[in-house]
Amino acid sequence: GGRMEVLEEKEEEEQREEEELKALEISAKLQDLEMKVSMEEVCVTSDVPDFDWSSIDMSQLPSSYKTNSLKEKKVLRIADHFLQQYTQLCPDRKPLFLHPVNECGVEKFVSTTVRPTLLPYTELYYWDGCASFVSDYLTMEPLKSPITLPSSLYSPTTILKCQRGNCFDFSVLLCSMLIGAGYDAYCVHGYATHEICTLDETLELCPLLRKPQEVPKEGMKKKSNKYRVKPPPDLQSKFELQQEAKKKTETEAAQKNKEREEEKVMEVEKPKHDPLQGLRVHAWVVVLSGKREVPETFFINPFTGNSHSTMDEYFLGIESIWNHRNYWVNMQDCWNGCKDLIFDLGDTIRWEAMLSGSNKPLQLLPDAEEEKELSDRDMDDMEKKEEDMSSDMPPSWVAPIQISPREFETRCSQGRKVILYKKAKLEKWAPYLNGNGLVKRLTIYADLDCTEIVEVREWFKNREDTLDMREVNKQTQLTTECFSPGHFLGLKAHTYTSLEPETERTMEFYIEARVDGLQKRVENANEMTEYFLGRDDFLHIRHTEFGKRGKKIHLAGTRTDMNSRPIVQIKECFHRNLEKPADEDVAERIFLITEETIHLTYHLKDKYITASKKDFFKAVERDRKGNEIVMTPEMCITYQAGSSKNDKKLLHLYKLLQELTEEEKQLKQQVRQSEAEVLNILKIHENEETAVKLSVSIYNTERNEKRRQQYEAMNTMEDGLPGQEEQDLDYLAPFLIRIGHREKMTKGQALRVRDDCLADFKHRLIDKASIIQARFEKAVEELQKKNLWFQENQHQLSAEEEEDFLTRCSETMFHVHILALRLDREKQMAPQKYLALEEKLRKDPRLAEHRSH
Repeated sequence: GGRMEVLEEKEEEEQREEEELKALEISAKLQDLEMKVSMEEVCVTSDVPDFDWSSIDMSQLPSSYKTNSLKEKKVLRIADHFLQQYTQLCPDRKPLFLHPVNECGVEKFVSTTVRPTLLPYTELYYWDGCASFVSDYLTMEPLKSPITLPSSLYSPTTILKCQRGNCFDFSVLLCSMLIGAGYDAYCVHGYATHEICTLDETLELCPLLRKPQEVPKEGMKKKSNKYRVKPPPDLQSKFELQQEAKKKTETEAAQKNKEREEEKVMEVEKPKHDPLQGLRVHAWVVVLSGKREVPETFFINPFTGNSHSTMDEYFLGIESIWNHRNYWVNMQDCWNGCKDLIFDLGDTIRWEAMLSGSNKPLQLLPDAEEEKELSDRDMDDMEKKEEDMSSDMPPSWVAPIQISPREFETRCSQGRKVILYKKAKLEKWAPYLNGNGLVKRLTIYADLDCTEIVEVREWFKNREDTLDMREVNKQTQLTTECFSPGHFLGLKAHTYTSLEPETERTMEFYIEARVDGLQKRVENANEMTEYFLGRDDFLHIRHTEFGKRGKKIHLAGTRTDMNSRPIVQIKECFHRNLEKPADEDVAERIFLITEETIHLTYHLKDKYITASKKDFFKAVERDRKGNEIVMTPEMCITYQAGSSKNDKKLLHLYKLLQELTEEEKQLKQQVRQSEAEVLNILKIHENEETAVKLSVSIYNTERNEKRRQQYEAMNTMEDGLPGQEEQDLDYLAPFLIRIGHREKMTKGQALRVRDDCLADFKHRLIDKASIIQARFEKAVEELQKKNLWFQENQHQLSAEEEEDFLTRCSETMFHVHILALRLDREKQMAPQKYLALEEKLRKDPRLAEHRSH
């Protein structure tokens, strides 16, 4: 028995020695990796423009940045004690990110660096707006060593000022904005893949190219029924089935080959093996479900602003999370990444909180019934409890986060940002930075090396021609332009290969902006088709065919313009007009102009499969002698569905032919107008592209020079005193005449002139106010009389007389209101006017000079 125990002890010692050797080997490998990483990092950081962080002016920062309050010191002591316990209980785990130094070299607890802020921009009230702003506004800087924590964490205000930072800086700023907007958001210290940590999106599909996921439709389950009708016998040819089976096997084989090729391509496109997989430190934001109606917990990568599921394989583990109230350490196993993590911060087994008072945040109740049961008093009590629980955490030392409208609009550093995706490149610009209004451009490539361009999409803003988006396909040379509502021609979209007239193009219009209800016009060298909607005559398609200019087509009684294309045929289609019988309601009419023929096809009657038709063959209107030719039965062939007789008399048919001939002339004019409109649009488009004009809002006083000048002029008018035009006159002239123009004036005479001038001005102000007062009282008295008369005679007045009286009363009331405002303004301005004149008299050189004598 003793020998067995000794052997067991030896085996245990050998196992310990092996484990220690393995640990030493792992630590040595890690040290080697750190050395390699430091060498790699030199290459990585060389791509990013250098920024001198020491150039930050520390003298202008508030005192809270340079010192710690008593509460902050207390929290730092608690954090140190918490870290000691953590290292003893979890010696194998990496150190926590608790109290790095700020830009002033002062240790600050990470929770106090979060400054909840709601900025006054509508876009920043939602999480995706906040995330996209942070990712666009800041420039990413990699960590000095990808597997170690940063030694410092600067304030969000400094990060915003410098417009750059690492993943922790991004996360703290984004978390501050999200908490301020009401989200239950937390900063996360964890581990992620190489692509996430280095902002490498070259293997990611551009979000603008991602297709929406199709929801599979669940097929209806067939219920078995023993009384169902037996299926008919199978009468299919077996030979045909064999042939189909062969074709199916061939297509399946081709599909498999295609899949294999795609797999090979995928293998090429797969990211290379990362030696630091699972060790790369990263910071991001987690938004818990509950507040702001967030249905499910999700991650936000602050570098890209994209949301990710907590099951996403890009995120490999979490060490800790924190917000402005507390700090939690993850005690769950991350061997399967973050897929199995449960984000219930109230569970003390899964999440170890630093401050025990606030270990569970206030979660909203899921059921509406339970929410109704909570009274306002209960909610107030819960809020008070939450405040008491979070009293251990000191307030944030960071100054208020502010972003000016100009900074918010400019977004990207230098106003431009470039993002490389898989076979695509996305460029962003600030509004008004480009003269043509370009704000975003997506270039799509055919290869991974991004050499062969397939398509270019451009987005515009603030253009006077309302151009919103342009898409150019480099392979088909097809250009599509989309316009927002407001184009003076009502243009919605324009697709073309060339801006030369009579080439292939499609124009779409906003129907609301057009009188004729034109929805779309499709044109090429030989044809033009117009689509209409909501017309009173039920027309929905007009198709025109043109002939070649080389052939001279002489039409009877018409003269063809040599410059315009000759019209060969016009076809019109109409919707059903229910007010007419079906066999009298035209469905389609074709004017064969070169053949001088008109075909009419009517709508189908109920229970009929053939439609009524009329074909007119126009003859020459006059014979050789000059006499009019009478309508003959051969000039019209009629088919009446359901009847073999020709009910219509020749006179009726003749009148119909005359109407159609007149409409044919009008149709030709309309076609020519359509051609002229196309030419006009092309000419205007060319002029707009050569000299692009950008529109500026009247409220944008920085860019709208005309509006700014008006605004400044209004301000100067308000600052200046009313009656300023009178100041050009010599206000002392009448009073100087009284004493005579003397070269010398005594002090008493000068004072008397000054007092007389002020007294006269005072009387004039009082007289003006008394005149306004008298008018005001008269208007009020008139209004009272009208009201009294209306109360006495209201029952005798008709509706029209009552409306007329009330209109006149409203005019009187408006007059009373204006007089009251004038009187009030006059009373307010009178003392200022008097003091201004007194100051002018004091500085007047004539009185000052004579007063000295």
